[in-house]
Amino acid sequence: MPPDTSAEIAAEERRSGLRTIRRVGPYLWPEGKLWVKQRVVIAMALLVFAKLIAIGTPYLYKLAVDTLSGEVSELMLGAVGLTVAYGMARLMTVAFQQLRDAIFAKVGQRALRTLALETFSHIHRLSMRYHITRKTGGLSRIIERGVKGVDFLLRFMLFSVGPLALELLLVSIALFFLLDVWYMLVVMVVITLYVWFTFAVTEWRVKLRREMNKQDTDANQKAIDSLLNFETVKYFGAEAREAQRYDGAMRHYESAAIKTATSLAMLNAGQSAIITTGLVSVMVMAAFGVQNGDLTVGDFVMVNAYMIQITMPLNFLGTVYREIRQSLVDMGEMFDLLEQPTEVADKPGAPDIKVSGGAVALRDVAFGYDPSRPILKGVSVNVGAGENVALVGPSGSGKSTIGRLLFRFYDVQGGAVQIDGQDVRDVTQDSLHAAIGVVPQDTVLFNDTIRYNIGYGRDGATEAEIIAAAKSAQIHDFITSLPEGYDTQVGERGLKLSGGEKQRVGIARTLLKNPPILLLDEATSALDTETEASIQEALRRAGEGRTVITIAHRLSTIADADRIVVLQNGEVVEEGTHDALLARGGRYAALWARQQAEEEDAA
Repeated sequence: MPPDTSAEIAAEERRSGLRTIRRVGPYLWPEGKLWVKQRVVIAMALLVFAKLIAIGTPYLYKLAVDTLSGEVSELMLGAVGLTVAYGMARLMTVAFQQLRDAIFAKVGQRALRTLALETFSHIHRLSMRYHITRKTGGLSRIIERGVKGVDFLLRFMLFSVGPLALELLLVSIALFFLLDVWYMLVVMVVITLYVWFTFAVTEWRVKLRREMNKQDTDANQKAIDSLLNFETVKYFGAEAREAQRYDGAMRHYESAAIKTATSLAMLNAGQSAIITTGLVSVMVMAAFGVQNGDLTVGDFVMVNAYMIQITMPLNFLGTVYREIRQSLVDMGEMFDLLEQPTEVADKPGAPDIKVSGGAVALRDVAFGYDPSRPILKGVSVNVGAGENVALVGPSGSGKSTIGRLLFRFYDVQGGAVQIDGQDVRDVTQDSLHAAIGVVPQDTVLFNDTIRYNIGYGRDGATEAEIIAAAKSAQIHDFITSLPEGYDTQVGERGLKLSGGEKQRVGIARTLLKNPPILLLDEATSALDTETEASIQEALRRAGEGRTVITIAHRLSTIADADRIVVLQNGEVVEEGTHDALLARGGRYAALWARQQAEEEDAA
């Protein structure tokens, strides 16, 4: 396959830019939002009024100068009156511009907020597969730059590029009627050269800016990844190594940023040369006109005022164009994210799940994260309503995968997962998630208070309900012993709490949710034996009156389960009670004997 040419890349970028502009359009002109449309229309009208007044301002300046120099008869307003009128015209131009910005601000902020919320919500709808392949730092950077891009595009494209084009057109027309066609032609040639040079150099600079953004994202990802793994860095004394790794990323960013800054200096120098040449050419023509008696001193001043009037916005054209191009790139990345399909989606018109008893059934389930490497190979398991069933087996046997399929992080590739006879693919994900409580191996907490983290189990839970859940999880006494009690901050990912304390908070959170089905995904495997024993009592209380599926590594924790399912290589190899499986002397008995021997050796 041949590599893309520069022309093909540019064409693709143009298509992407047009797509982005089309996507932003509805946020400026939304259906059913009359107030938004009214503000847009008023803002655009004020913009036109401001430009019309701005074009007439230099003419008032000319009349005042001609009156003072005696080259025209005394006008009705007089020189002072014309000067005041000139000042009022400038003031009105600024006033209209500021009023336009004030009226449009609510439109722009609404569009920005709506897009940010839409992107944030969409990311949460994306599948587990997508999230484990992307880096959080990169995603946050894409959203941040995309939202900023929306703000910039709305303000500058509507209120810089459009008004600039209108102003250049009006100035050219004014020079044609007030002076002659040659002035208009010189101005048009200068503007054309300026725009061509600006766009050509800026296109080159966009490539440099894109590389700078890439290095910025990479450095940000490394920084966030390192900070999230703060403990691991400390364990291995890798602070200097992490700093070196981060500095390496920043070195690449520095190199790209220097190229970007150097190219900006080149752009500014070229723009200045073109615009200065044009200004001097027009002023020389006007000077000859005054010497020949064809023009007045006021005309000379007016020409100078018009040239300065178009020079100032033109000076920003390169910056505005570059930022608009960059905004389109940044927003394109965000819209790519929005167009990322949700791998797991509700069927149209899917009903909420109706849980009567909480019976769970896996019917000949086949699944693999990678199609070439199947994890589950026709697994069938039945968990009766209110039953406590444990899933055991070596690492890689598919235990945790069953939990993810039950919660519908992924869809099965064969067979079905059912709850009370309802296929989890046929009901809404929200209702399914509400029916299942999960206590994972490593409970991750929000960087907030203990109250917030327990209360996260059910939106709107009362203080009494939070305390009751904490008591059931046997953590209330510990919380009240803390100086700040339930208002104690847990730190990022709960680092201020021990493993057992975090697990108890997680159990309390799940108890507050009060789901009919409870999934314990190796909930105590990361804890020491003493802590595990105390947590087991809390888990037993949590499982009362519920269907419980326990994914376990330590077999001693599930010896009292109603039934134990033994998995190996993605298949069910044994099933029965603890005593029955030991008596059979099969795979479970071998695992039990090995763990008992390891515990004795450790003792």
